[in-house]
Amino acid sequence: MLSGVALLMLVCLHTRVQGKPRSQGLGCDDYLGSGKVMDECGVCGGSNTTCRLISGVFKHSWTKVGYHKIVEIPEGATKINVTEMVKSRNYLALRSRSGRFIINGNWAIDRPGEYEGGGAMFTYRRPNEIRSTAGESFVGEGPTNEILDVYMIFQQPNPGVHYEYLLPSEQPVVPQQPNHGAEGNQAGYDHHSNTQQERFHPAGGGREPPRLPDNHVPAAQPATRGREYNWRPGGSTECSASCGKGFRHSIFHCVSRLNQGQVSDALCDRSSRPTPQEEACNLEPCPAFWDIGEWSECSKTCGLGMQHRQVLCRQIYANRTLNVHTSHCRHLERPEISSTCQMKICSEWQTRSEWTACSVPCGLGQRSREVRCVSNVGDFVPDDECNMNLRPVDVENCDMGTCAKSWFYTEWSSRCSADCGMGARTRGVLCLTNQVSGLPLEGCGGERPADAQVCNNGLCENRIEWFTGPWSQCSAECGAGSQQRSVVCLMKSDGGFAVMPPYECSSLDRPLGQQSCKLKACGAKWYHTDWSACSKACERGFRVREVRCLSGDAQPSEDCDERRRPAGREDCNPEPCLPSIDENCRDKYFNCNVVVQARLCVYDYYKTTCCSSCSRGAHRQSVRHGRR
Repeated sequence: MLSGVALLMLVCLHTRVQGKPRSQGLGCDDYLGSGKVMDECGVCGGSNTTCRLISGVFKHSWTKVGYHKIVEIPEGATKINVTEMVKSRNYLALRSRSGRFIINGNWAIDRPGEYEGGGAMFTYRRPNEIRSTAGESFVGEGPTNEILDVYMIFQQPNPGVHYEYLLPSEQPVVPQQPNHGAEGNQAGYDHHSNTQQERFHPAGGGREPPRLPDNHVPAAQPATRGREYNWRPGGSTECSASCGKGFRHSIFHCVSRLNQGQVSDALCDRSSRPTPQEEACNLEPCPAFWDIGEWSECSKTCGLGMQHRQVLCRQIYANRTLNVHTSHCRHLERPEISSTCQMKICSEWQTRSEWTACSVPCGLGQRSREVRCVSNVGDFVPDDECNMNLRPVDVENCDMGTCAKSWFYTEWSSRCSADCGMGARTRGVLCLTNQVSGLPLEGCGGERPADAQVCNNGLCENRIEWFTGPWSQCSAECGAGSQQRSVVCLMKSDGGFAVMPPYECSSLDRPLGQQSCKLKACGAKWYHTDWSACSKACERGFRVREVRCLSGDAQPSEDCDERRRPAGREDCNPEPCLPSIDENCRDKYFNCNVVVQARLCVYDYYKTTCCSSCSRGAHRQSVRHGRR
């Protein structure tokens, strides 16, 4: 029987066939130089015929945001690849049948990395380049030891998810896909294959015939002269990791065939050098550690807010960083996951004046005050820099109590009651309360506005005896009015007519000079009160009056012409205010101008100490804002 060294020499002597070098690596069957490799089905020296490729594209979309199952990966699957076809805001998730999420579970999005579950290790990738259009994915070599469910965390229309895996040929190959209610082929799936992958001879007609094993050792040939050196194992390298599974590789030295002494590697045939074997080492896990993420943005742009970060317990094993249970990090103090933060000090609202007097002496009016947004250094800033929800009210209603009564009156009539001579024009005058009900005229108090005034359309012609002129037009265009006519005593003479004193015609029945008239029922009219006092004594205030639409019987009406509605509010006292001089408001220091320049007058101490300078500065600032 040949010794191990002799066998190694024989292998080295037959390393060239037809002048071409042959690889002397260790095959998957543990034979040196066999050349056998694992096929896609995981069979050493196989021809990819013992497994089947299952693949498809999931295209279904939903209307509800959340987790949706898209495909099941059976037990025993290998070469698993689930890839989003185009980048989107959706996420892929993976869960075992035991209910434990492996990737992206419980609405927590994991970082790209290695994750273990179902008896396999999965690599989760999520391209983060801004310009990249590649979707996220996870791949695993397998085989799995339980059924795994693939989910989509749906947030926007699904661009399509491609999935594929290998199964042994004797195992059922129809993938278990959830029914999403889609028509046609199951729930938006496009199945590329459920068939066995087989290799065929390119010349046609059947499969490639099996080859002889590459590790076949030819019959011994006479030793070639000059082969004085060969390769001999010489230990192994140091472990690549001190913990968490590293690797070391076998070392081969060139030795003399005669005395087995080590010589320079250049003396041996490099093409016959055996492939170094890899061996796992230092399998004990490395200590777990806290992996700290970046702080989030502050929850508030000013003032006190909160910020958060993700803290995970992780452990390195086999050059991979894995998420582990927090109990593995109990020997370390857990970093804080939330903290207070403050970007800057917020501006605040300040009330800069007292309430003004109510705009009406009685009834419902308005009053106002100045409210400004002030920064932390005392400057006036735009309102949007303060919290609008906390803004103090600057205009409010004020109730001065029910007005006892008010006089309401219409405009004067446009017609005089007499065509010539003295006549009268009239207007409607009503005493009303808030309930718009008529009251006795003496109930309003004060002097009643006149409801008639004198008018004169010129002299009338004289008539003999009792002369009656034509009745004038009715003093009211609608409703109750009056009309007059001239009644004079004339004496006829040869020269004409002469006006006589009325007693001269006392023996005659005197005709009526005035009578009531009513052309038609009145429609609705606008009535209004007197103007209220001005809300400000200077710098433009306003005053109001009450305007009501009343029908002919003094009832509220909506039939008035809105285009003729009298104004209910108008500006008043536009002239600028003159600052009042307070004898007690004086500066207590000579350099109070510096306080004004530094804008320190917003603080009560400086406002009192430099009263005069701060008051002048506030007046100048209010004048500038008023001009804007």
